[in-house]
Amino acid sequence: MMRWGNTCCAIFGGTESTLREMPEAARAMGLQIEVLNASTDREIEAAFATLLRDRADALYVASDVFFTSHRVQLAMLAASYRIPASYPSREIVEVGGLMSYATDRVDMFRRVGEYTGIILKGAKPSDLPVFQSTKFVFAINMKTARALGIEVPPAVLSIADEVIE
Repeated sequence: MMRWGNTCCAIFGGTESTLREMPEAARAMGLQIEVLNASTDREIEAAFATLLRDRADALYVASDVFFTSHRVQLAMLAASYRIPASYPSREIVEVGGLMSYATDRVDMFRRVGEYTGIILKGAKPSDLPVFQSTKFVFAINMKTARALGIEVPPAVLSIADEVIE
């Protein structure tokens, strides 16, 4: 559990790099983190029960295909437990999640297409540079924010790439 003032934030699963970097970043800010892993529907439900028991004020769901495939369950549980949550993809925000900050997938897939074309023309994949995403999308669901009693400041709305009503 990550404590920030009176705020608690739990993290579901995630990649090794996320699990390595988050505790270090939290310690630097004087925070603690509890990692709640989930790889089944039941484990997701149990993790939310832990969030409720520990009175978590917020949730961060790490990037994972499993979580994206369980987006409706995650969004519904967060809403029913009234836990503000940040997600790894806008698809979860579309189904009722509060917010996401994620790689711009359209840009990512465009790059994949470009690389495919270059390789099909004879380039060796090992000769191509490795790219990291530089474009990200911040999405927020205002209906969910209102249901949670969160007043989103105009400054935050002004930087959102997508506001879902």
